[in-house]
Amino acid sequence: MAAAYALTGQASIKGNSEMVRMVLLTFCTIGITFTWGIEMTYCTPYLLNLGLTKSNTSLVWVAGPLSGLIVQPIVGVVADESTSNWGRRRPLMMAGAVIVSACLLVLGFTREIVGAIVGDDGSDATRRLTVVLAVMSIYAVDFAINAIMSCARSLIVDTLPIEKQQAGAAWGSRMNAVGHMIGYGAGSIDLVRLLGPSLGDTQFKQLTVIAAMAILGTTSVTCWAVTERVLRPSSAGGALATKKLPDEGPLKVLHQIRSTLLTLPPRVQAICWAQFWSWIGWFPFLFYSTTWVGETYFRYDVPPGARTSGTDVLGDIGRIGSAALMIYSTVSFVGAFFLPMMVRSPADETYTHRPPRAMAGLLEGLDRMKPDLLTAWIGGHLMFAAAMFMAPLAKSFVSATILMCLCGIPWAIAMWAPTAFLGIEVNKLSGAQDPSSAALPLTSSRRNSNSGLPSSSSSSSSSGELSGIYFGILNIYTTLPQFIGTFISTIVFAVMEPGKSPELHDETKEAAAAEGKEVGGGTNAIAVCLFIGAMSMLVAARMTHKLRRL
Repeated sequence: MAAAYALTGQASIKGNSEMVRMVLLTFCTIGITFTWGIEMTYCTPYLLNLGLTKSNTSLVWVAGPLSGLIVQPIVGVVADESTSNWGRRRPLMMAGAVIVSACLLVLGFTREIVGAIVGDDGSDATRRLTVVLAVMSIYAVDFAINAIMSCARSLIVDTLPIEKQQAGAAWGSRMNAVGHMIGYGAGSIDLVRLLGPSLGDTQFKQLTVIAAMAILGTTSVTCWAVTERVLRPSSAGGALATKKLPDEGPLKVLHQIRSTLLTLPPRVQAICWAQFWSWIGWFPFLFYSTTWVGETYFRYDVPPGARTSGTDVLGDIGRIGSAALMIYSTVSFVGAFFLPMMVRSPADETYTHRPPRAMAGLLEGLDRMKPDLLTAWIGGHLMFAAAMFMAPLAKSFVSATILMCLCGIPWAIAMWAPTAFLGIEVNKLSGAQDPSSAALPLTSSRRNSNSGLPSSSSSSSSSGELSGIYFGILNIYTTLPQFIGTFISTIVFAVMEPGKSPELHDETKEAAAAEGKEVGGGTNAIAVCLFIGAMSMLVAARMTHKLRRL
């Protein structure tokens, strides 16, 4: 019989106020989202610049969903059973940050590394080796950053008591928006002109160096500020002890997920299917929208003579795309703060407000005018679909940017609504008496009047276990559509743009110019992928509407 283990010690966060403690606890999210933002903005045009075809590039982005599907459950099990003196989450977070930062540097300086090893002879073998090293670096970054994300989310759950979970999720969402804004803002600036060649001679190289420092720095701050409880062998059983049997671990987790998937309650299943269809639409938008905006600018706004010049086209397209994403992320950031004030959340249906008597009539009237969260979620689906149906018609940088920024509001709702609805369902399934305590990640709690952060809470332990299973299943329904999106984009790119990118690959660009062909003519293949995503979003709206009848 294996020994029982128990969590010992007391969890704590440095800081003299609740806001400071929340910021420190979620600070690592800034580095995570900054890195994701740089990858989404620059890696697609970077791979095209290396000579990879668009159809092959789309296959590279299997790394994201594959790492989320494989790494997060495995890392979760490893962390849960870790007996490190530093805690269960922080050692893996720091190890992941070191791997991410190293691989980012390899990614940014791939050509130089290959040139130093085999020589820069310009041969096909050298170019292929450069592409292989770049793709391997992207996969390593995605796998390692998913490990950080998994542990960072668990750290919030482990450290905060049950009554502070909602506030922790809200601050995590805010740090996410801040990270995106900083990342897209940095990408939209000409860093080579601003900083000189000290960090690299191209925009992409400098951003990979900055991202490497950001992921290391922000993760270090969170790990320094948080003290975890430690898992230790326990001679006594009890509620805090966990049996660690030889046949438990990943197989047990897989069995739990499988059995729960087969017995999902109807409302939970409806939420998951709405998430599934919506993410078929979100995947091409998140990974290709900046390249689409940049290519639209290159095709329609740049004079024909400038398209074959020796300028840093990769940097130009990246900066143009980042400028659009900066506006988009600002819209999302504003929405993340103010949408919860304009939408009646599910909690409002069970919580009776007691406004001042003099203002009761006005406030009750305004509250009745608010749409409920389900209506807002459906509206977000339809707003995204309407914008992306127009994507193939965008013929200028301005029109593409406007369409992209219109999706900022749906994205803010998409980051809020599924978690809110599933949180309420999990509370009901776990026998919670107050459904209004469900986590709403974009708004701070109105009930938490105490300013301190209790270090531990033993209440609702069964609820915590239940939420982990169901939110893990929601992550599966978020991840699987990304494989479908990759498959769709691969077919579209192979049919519409089967060769190497004429906008970004120098040899293809020069060959087209020599033959007198227009560089980048015809319908943009990425715009077609966005159009297909809009059709999927209509299905998501239909699935979301089913929740009213369940």
